Amino acid sequence: MLVVIALGGNALIERAQPPEVEIQRENIKRAAKAIAKIAREHRVIVTHGNGPQVGLLAMQAEAYQGVKPYPLDVLDAQTEGAIGYLIEQELCNQLPNQQIVTLLTQIEVDPDDRAFERPTKPIGAVYSETEAKELARSRGWSIGADGNFYRRVVPSPEPKRILELPAIRLLVEVGALVVCAGGGGIPVVVNPEGSICGVEAVIDKDLAAALLATELQADALLLLTDVDAVYTDWGTEQARAIKAITPKELAKYRFAAGSMQPKVTAACRFVEKTGGMAGIGQLEAAAEILSGVRGTIVRV
Repeated sequence: MLVVIALGGNALIERAQPPEVEIQRENIKRAAKAIAKIAREHRVIVTHGNGPQVGLLAMQAEAYQGVKPYPLDVLDAQTEGAIGYLIEQELCNQLPNQQIVTLLTQIEVDPDDRAFERPTKPIGAVYSETEAKELARSRGWSIGADGNFYRRVVPSPEPKRILELPAIRLLVEVGALVVCAGGGGIPVVVNPEGSICGVEAVIDKDLAAALLATELQADALLLLTDVDAVYTDWGTEQARAIKAITPKELAKYRFAAGSMQPKVTAACRFVEKTGGMAGIGQLEAAAEILSGVRGTIVRV
C-alpha cells in the first residue's frame, strides 16, 4: 500500500512543552519508530505540522530590529527544512537500508481566497487572554482561542496544486520514503505569465496532506495527533469516541476549527475522492490505526 502519514504539530511538540530542538528530537524519535513499523511493510510519504515552530521563528524575527521581519512563506520554508531534517535523520536511524528524502514543497493557493480576510490558523505559543489582547494591540496580530488559551492566528488558504508533485511521484516510484509538504507546504501564487511568488500564510497541514494523498492515489491517509480518536461533545461528560464512520455521517458533526475540524475535513475529502481509508488518532498507535483497530476510521 501507499500510505501518506501526516504528523500533527502537537504530536511533535506537546502543548505544554517549549519548542526546543532537543525536545522536538525526542518526540520525533517516537514518531520515527511509529512510522518505521509501517514503512517496513508499505510505501510511505510523511508530512508534518509547523504551528509551534513557525510561530517561534516569527517572534524571533520580530525581536531583531536590524531588518524587516521575514515573511511567513520564508519562515514556512525554514521550518519545512528544519523539521524535515530531524524527521529524516531519525527515520534513517530506524530504517538504515531505506532511501529517505526531504523535499521543500511549494503549494499554490488562490490569491483571492477569503482566508486572507479571516485568519484562522493558530501558530506559536499559547497565551492568557490578557497577554493575547496586549500582543494583538502592540504587534497587530489576529488572536484566536485555542482551548483554554489564546494563540496568534494567520491566514490559511486552501491548497490548490502541489508544484513539486512530479518529483514526489518519481521519488516514490524509485522506492524512496519522501518527507514533503511540511507545515502545509510553502504557500505561493502563480501569476498568469507563470512566475511564482510566496504569500503571507500557513496552509493547513491536514488539507495539504489530503491533496497530496489524493493526487498520488494513495491507499490510506493517517492523520496523527496527540488524542486517540475523534470525539463528539469533546470536553464534556458526554464525550464519545467515534470508531468507524462514513464521510457523509462524519460531515454532520462540527469540531474545533483550529484543531480537529481540518483533520475531519481532510479525511472526508480523501475518502470521497479516492475510496481509500483515512484514520485519525494517536501517533504511537499509527500501525494499529492503519489496521483499523484503533483511532477513528473513515471509509465509504
